[in-house]
Amino acid sequence: MRKELKLFRATLLSSGAALGLAAPAFAQDADEQTDEIVVTGFRSSLENSVAAKRDNSSIIEAVSAEDIGKLPDISIAESLGRLPGLATQRLNGRAQGLSIRGLGPDFSTALLNGREQVTTSDNRGVEFDQYPAELLSQAVVYKTPFAGLVGQGLAGTVDLRTIRPLDKSERIFNVNARYEFNEDGSLNPDASGDGYRVVGTYVDQFADDTVGVAIGVAVQSSPSQGENFNAWGYGGGTIDGQKSFASSVDLDRVGVMGTLQYHPTDNFTSTIDIFYSDFAEDNPIRGIETGFSFFGTTETVNATNANGIATDITFDNVRGVVRNDFNRRRAELVSAGWNGKFDSETWGLEMDISYSKADREDDLIESYSGTGYCWPGCDTRTVPDANANPGAADTINAVRDSDGFFRLSPTLNYADTSLFVLTDPLGWGQGNDLVQAGFINSPDTVDELLHLRASVNRDLDTIFSNVEVGVDYSMREKTRNIDQQFLTLPGNGVSLAGGAVRTAPIPAQALVSDGSDCGLTFFGIPGQVCYDPFFLLENGFYQPQFVSLSSFSTAQDWTVEEDIFQAWVKFNVDTNFIFPLTGNIGAQLVHTDQSSLGFRIPTGVSVTDDLENIAETVEDGDKFTDILPSLNLNWELGESTFLRLGASRTLARARMDQLNASLSLGVNTNIIGSDAPGNTEGVDVFVFSAGGGNPRLRPYIANQVDLSLEHYFGGAGYISVAGFYKDLEDYVNAGDTFAFDFSDFIDAELTPAQAALLNSPIGPFSRPSNNGSGSIKGFEFSVSLPGTLFGDESILAPFGVISSTSYTDSEVTLTFTPPLSPSLPQLAPLTISIPGLSKWVVNSTLYFEKGGFEARVSHRYRSQFLAEVSALSATRTLRNAKAESIFDAQIGYTFGGDGALGGTRVTVQGLNLTDEPFVTFNGPGEIIDHQSYGRTYLIGVSKTF
Repeated sequence: MRKELKLFRATLLSSGAALGLAAPAFAQDADEQTDEIVVTGFRSSLENSVAAKRDNSSIIEAVSAEDIGKLPDISIAESLGRLPGLATQRLNGRAQGLSIRGLGPDFSTALLNGREQVTTSDNRGVEFDQYPAELLSQAVVYKTPFAGLVGQGLAGTVDLRTIRPLDKSERIFNVNARYEFNEDGSLNPDASGDGYRVVGTYVDQFADDTVGVAIGVAVQSSPSQGENFNAWGYGGGTIDGQKSFASSVDLDRVGVMGTLQYHPTDNFTSTIDIFYSDFAEDNPIRGIETGFSFFGTTETVNATNANGIATDITFDNVRGVVRNDFNRRRAELVSAGWNGKFDSETWGLEMDISYSKADREDDLIESYSGTGYCWPGCDTRTVPDANANPGAADTINAVRDSDGFFRLSPTLNYADTSLFVLTDPLGWGQGNDLVQAGFINSPDTVDELLHLRASVNRDLDTIFSNVEVGVDYSMREKTRNIDQQFLTLPGNGVSLAGGAVRTAPIPAQALVSDGSDCGLTFFGIPGQVCYDPFFLLENGFYQPQFVSLSSFSTAQDWTVEEDIFQAWVKFNVDTNFIFPLTGNIGAQLVHTDQSSLGFRIPTGVSVTDDLENIAETVEDGDKFTDILPSLNLNWELGESTFLRLGASRTLARARMDQLNASLSLGVNTNIIGSDAPGNTEGVDVFVFSAGGGNPRLRPYIANQVDLSLEHYFGGAGYISVAGFYKDLEDYVNAGDTFAFDFSDFIDAELTPAQAALLNSPIGPFSRPSNNGSGSIKGFEFSVSLPGTLFGDESILAPFGVISSTSYTDSEVTLTFTPPLSPSLPQLAPLTISIPGLSKWVVNSTLYFEKGGFEARVSHRYRSQFLAEVSALSATRTLRNAKAESIFDAQIGYTFGGDGALGGTRVTVQGLNLTDEPFVTFNGPGEIIDHQSYGRTYLIGVSKTF
């Protein structure tokens, strides 16, 4: 960690100890706080959310707690995903990534009590399951920014808010417990099929209500299951191969929230907020990987559909790879902040210091077994191997299900430990002269952020009611390192040519069952050999072999540093212009100093060389300044009818991995001394070439306009129609190529004789650029209709409905830098889809509340979108995902009166009631991923004292 970060962290901690506790942070103070949450269930949550939307100067959406420790959904991501214009993507069955108005997680930011937060992901996207919903009192999504909103995103800004104890008028103690289970039980014998959530929250006031304390602890053990199909591809209309896996996830998390407020006088408030999350996830993934169109197999097509996809195929000579994979994740997130606020009659001063850190460690192990080593013919690829012993082959019938995945009917017994051994069944390690019996990726990500912020405001007696001037300085450092190792078999070295061990029996101590309860029956496979791969690694049954190059063309270890200074001025508007007019106008100045430290692997290095001794550091960066004006105007056209106009310029910083300074260098010394750069059949050949990231990338920019017409009625009723347009600039083109001067690499890569004959150090560099532009536009319609509109005594009074429909369209074009030579073709502009964008998003909830009884059914729909999914070696890739339609339901009863059961609430919830799968595809009929998560049920009880 940099010295500056250590210094500021020490400053934060000492200031907090000296000054006391926190006031609501800046984003939270931009508008008056919403009224105190009254404990009356879901309708109360809705009324508070509607009030927050109505009273804010920006265009926002909000979700509020029904009660202390009780948001309407089991996760904050689920709640946010029900808001107009928002959609979530599921990971392991849980809502996690958030898209706002068609733009994915990379384009939005998250605040906690108004303070920007680090992320546990290896980029900027927030993983919302790090934040226990039970410890939050409200979440606000800013669709239009204001000048004082520090850390604003291009798509939107999500501000998660915890309890303010001095906003409560009494002592509150709440205990909440829920039992959770999946209808599929557990698909893996070493994972649980049920779990629990236990939450305790304490809120109190002392010293004549000048000191307030709020403490919350949430302990969770949550299971999820996945029946996962993945296709290699469909060459010639026949599936090339597939993975049929059963995945079980045990998520254990402890979350702690603490707030201390000190309000000794009417004009001074001091607040300290602390949040801590410890997150552990264990994910056994077991199944069979079968190569069909390669590795010596033969096929007989029995049936084909209208799209030309073979739907019934018999494959002979198949050598399936039995996979026993296991992913472990450990993540820790801490966030602390102090806020002090002083107000006089006309002046106000506010200071805020915050620090957050996330540390995530993953171990992703793959373990392979088969009937023997190396399919017939694999020894002719790279290293002839007379010791290849491929073992028994299988005959498999693959039949395409109506959902697009394939069910298999094998002839071999994949649960027979006498038949299957630890080995490299398909010879994947041949190209590296080793037996690849497994592989392990161990990425480690550390993210640290310090903020120092101050502002002063003064009341005015003009069309502007108040002016605010502020500054913010932040330092962020994010580091990603990944260790990768081949897992070979011990006994006689690593090299195939040197006689490396090809096969080894599976030790009985590693087995976790007889294989019959490893859940592959969904795919037609009765069972498989089922063992613990970490047992093999930790007890000497594997011999790790360090990897330097792996499958990457560019080193994946990097550090990105960002020092950002922001200054703003904001004028609050309160006047009449035909109608009463409120809002704000202002601008932010944002100066960025960004840099990245990466690595370069010298040419001629073997994949098994020691990276630490051969890697050379590469460092680069840039400085730049942006001006971000913003305008929010609200006309009150009539009683509770508002016309809102927002106009602003916003930015979203490039992905961290795209800012990676690491590069891979190519040197073609064969053409030195010729007329290079030469021309061979219209393609120029250069001595130097490279690929990598770009530490000089500028942020994405959007010039945007928003218009919203809103009418409110009753406590929870409103109707809203909104439209928006974003003009996108500096959109990142991840696949650009441009000229680069490689003079700095001449001495390291060329001999003096070669350097003397070099005609030019210029060569092509493939790296991201800002050569992209486009637009995104859409409309949103939302309505909340409480049944009380028909009279408090009507039969419809207990009912209500909330619904929203959003349409979003985009047009983004990537252009490419002109080639180095006129003989090279100019790449044509490329029109792309924006990741995370669904054209249609529909969210609806029907609810009923009466006499302590409540029930609701919720539905979320999103049309197809470009999803980010897991890829090779702990990386991510983009695939087209099919439309989703998800139904959830909840019923509950709250006991009244002053007896022992008074205030006790019992709930039953069902999630994903139609077992909606997550499906990705390439083309018509070509299903790539099909993941079924099953239905999840929760039974809970809560008590407020």
